Amino acid sequence: MKAIIQRVRRGQVTVENEVVGQCGKGFVVLVGVTHGDVQADADYLSNKISNLRIFEDNDGKMNLSALDLVPRGELLVVSQFTLYADTRKGRRPSFLNAALPDVAEPLVHYFVNKIRETGLKVETGRFGAEMLVAIENDGPVTIVIDSAEANNKK
Repeated sequence: MKAIIQRVRRGQVTVENEVVGQCGKGFVVLVGVTHGDVQADADYLSNKISNLRIFEDNDGKMNLSALDLVPRGELLVVSQFTLYADTRKGRRPSFLNAALPDVAEPLVHYFVNKIRETGLKVETGRFGAEMLVAIENDGPVTIVIDSAEANNKK
């Protein structure tokens, strides 16, 4: 699994003119699933993201996680198969590295539920829908985490 974490002031997902998910200060997490990903990958990402210290403390240093904020940080998780785009050949990306929806969707839901278990507020986009995502990136701070690197799967 791969995640793009953006520290935000706010984020929002709209589907067919309806707001389906939003967050205040916290993270917008774009998450993708590839072949061979399992719950252990989601466990790794959820733990890493929940405890990622990229919010500033009173001294201006990135020492606080979303769990440390008062009030706690909020998350907006958006599934995004395009994170596994392969652009090495030609001009049109291939998405063969992205897991099929019947594999990816349950793993994304599992990932979201693991973060919710920490007590953080988590909202989501709508899996497989055409979404309009508004992100007010704070900093900007953008971090990429790939569970394959942690599990030596590459």
